[in-house]
Amino acid sequence: MTTQSDTSHQGGASPSGAEPSWGPPSSTALQEPVAPPTAAPRSGEPKQPFFHRVWRGRPEDPRWVRPAFLALLVATGLLYLYNLSASGYANSFYSAAVQAGSQSWKALFFGSLDSANAITVDKPPASLWPMALSVRIFDLNSWAILVPEVLMGVATVGVLYGALRRRFSPAAGLIAGAVLALTPVAALMFRFNNPDAMLALLMTVTIYCVVRALEDGRTKWLVWAGVAVGFAFLAKTLQAFLILPPLAVVYAVCAPVRLRKRFAQLGLSAVAMVVAGGWWVAIVELWPASSRPYIGGSQNNSFLELTFGYNGLGRINGDETGSVGGGGGGGGTGQWGETGWNRMFNSEIGSQIAWLLPAALILFVAGIVLTRKARRTDLTRSSFLAWGGALLMTAIIFSYMAGIFHQYYTVALAPYIAAIVGMGATVLWEERSKVWASLTLAGAVTATAAWGYVLLNRTPTYLPWLKWLVLIGGLVGALGLIFAARLGRQLALAAVGLSFVASVAGPTAYTLSTVNTGHTGSIVTAGPAGASMMGGRGGPGGGMRGGFPGGGNTRGQNQQGGNGTTQQGGGMGRPPTGGTGGFPGQNQQGNGNTQGQNQQGGMPGGGAMGEGGMGGGGVGGLLNGATVSSAAKKLLETNAGDYTWAAAAVGSQNSASYQLATGKPVMAIGGFNGTDPSPTLAQFKKYVTDGKIHYFISGGGMGGGMGGGNSSSTTSTSSQISSWVTANFKKVTVGSATFYDLTQPTK
Repeated sequence: MTTQSDTSHQGGASPSGAEPSWGPPSSTALQEPVAPPTAAPRSGEPKQPFFHRVWRGRPEDPRWVRPAFLALLVATGLLYLYNLSASGYANSFYSAAVQAGSQSWKALFFGSLDSANAITVDKPPASLWPMALSVRIFDLNSWAILVPEVLMGVATVGVLYGALRRRFSPAAGLIAGAVLALTPVAALMFRFNNPDAMLALLMTVTIYCVVRALEDGRTKWLVWAGVAVGFAFLAKTLQAFLILPPLAVVYAVCAPVRLRKRFAQLGLSAVAMVVAGGWWVAIVELWPASSRPYIGGSQNNSFLELTFGYNGLGRINGDETGSVGGGGGGGGTGQWGETGWNRMFNSEIGSQIAWLLPAALILFVAGIVLTRKARRTDLTRSSFLAWGGALLMTAIIFSYMAGIFHQYYTVALAPYIAAIVGMGATVLWEERSKVWASLTLAGAVTATAAWGYVLLNRTPTYLPWLKWLVLIGGLVGALGLIFAARLGRQLALAAVGLSFVASVAGPTAYTLSTVNTGHTGSIVTAGPAGASMMGGRGGPGGGMRGGFPGGGNTRGQNQQGGNGTTQQGGGMGRPPTGGTGGFPGQNQQGNGNTQGQNQQGGMPGGGAMGEGGMGGGGVGGLLNGATVSSAAKKLLETNAGDYTWAAAAVGSQNSASYQLATGKPVMAIGGFNGTDPSPTLAQFKKYVTDGKIHYFISGGGMGGGMGGGNSSSTTSTSSQISSWVTANFKKVTVGSATFYDLTQPTK
């Protein structure tokens, strides 16, 4: 049985002055969980100054532990802050909602796309709240929008470290934190304004709370876990629930309290989850629809329909009414790439998240084998089951979901992989005197080096020498780990250091490439150009460079008149300039949010409104914002205060670009895809009659007729509006952009 004196040396020097322990106590220490001790100050001992305690950390820790942890946080923050403004407004869809929330408290609460509250984003608004409050304080600019996301990334690293530090060791927490920070997709999404950053943070907090509850069975930690999941639901709906089944099972089986109490605690946690996530849902559902914005992404103006349809089961089975099409199941190929057991490793996803995934799977199995004879309540095994269960459940769902799937979704896996790597590496290091443990540790490093070589070889022109250093360094390090128990201290540590460097060299290179590049639009990928090649049907104009079929990557190489790194908002909050918006794959000119490498084509029907576009509405600007010339900006700003909306446009990305450029509300007809039945033609006519909308912007949006399960009514809504406008109002051309003055009828 482990005593408190035994655990007081975790991560520090042993009483006999032997080599520092990098993991939990071995042998009998794995038989039952013991919470780490908290050192109480001695009687009469003067209390240390606050900053000294922050720097020194726990008295029982070696002196290097707290400085190393603080250095990890600072390094993560600096890495993610570097070149942050290169992404401008990042995803203009969410940036427009952030801008609206900074201008209107009602828009903030509902997550409206404009401050006049016409329609919401297609997600709940929790992820928008920190950014909108930041913009209220610091005004609209790239840093005000994206710094809150960076802080979430730093916080996730900190929570992950704390979770592993408690049961395992400071070294386990530091390894996990570094692995997370250097994961390419994490570096991408913790510098981007999609909801995934908040989701990853809250999922990490959830598992931290569950593991704390598993230590001694205290109810409050399980309740806090429920609160975290509930709030995560308000960030990205049902994706927050993916980890609930394994966590609930682990607690029900392994918690150190009686069975009846375990189920009662799980019930209380479920109540906390419903309250934390349900209060906003209840308000929205009970609020009169006539006095709130339309729920974007739904077909019946219902958040519950959005939750269980487009953002819920539709993502699993591909039946997403109003979307741009689902994927293929059972290893098939669809709009969003191939599905199947190997999806996380293929050319679309592998370079984003899978660098240490083979090692994590190996170390997870090793952790379970190592604790197979431990008591039911063993906390080491419970920790492996909690983090490993979350990883497996999420990865399996991602691998087989047939609906909309983007590469950046995999940021949810990053904390789980990092935690298992940190736990597994330190546990096996403690057991390195056993042949199977040293061989397993060496095998994990070998697998990582070989897989790193494969991933790096997929971009053969990017640092071509690195793959050989990774492979050779990993193999040499693995050889040293096999004999680590018989090597001297310095050689053993050299083998550890070489193995770690070889394991993270590949993802680090891709992470540095990621932070050195601006990313804009709805679909973004990490790493150098060509790192993520989208499969599926493709589009006219060729394959995919990390974006929508037929489109390009968000780097904008070889653009005509471009600046190399496209900026939707022109950097620090400056309005976009240049040509007109277009769908990915179109050969646009100007310093705007164009994508691809001077590709031709695009989606069929990408013409102007009412001029042969799909359903009467072209697809320009569906996934990426339009560019706005200074002349167009001036046109919309003129007398804008006399109208509720300065303009209206089909598709949220198109409307968002003009709204961000002018600072005035722009109505998004049909929501993100242009397929939502809002407003109806009758409602739009009334807005025009009442003098609430000044201009109609031609182009943008899908306008229906393309997504899975789109109804004829959905297809016709934006089409009817565009046809009515083009037939009845004066056309105004500003440069290459076309507007219709809704105050100037032609008849």
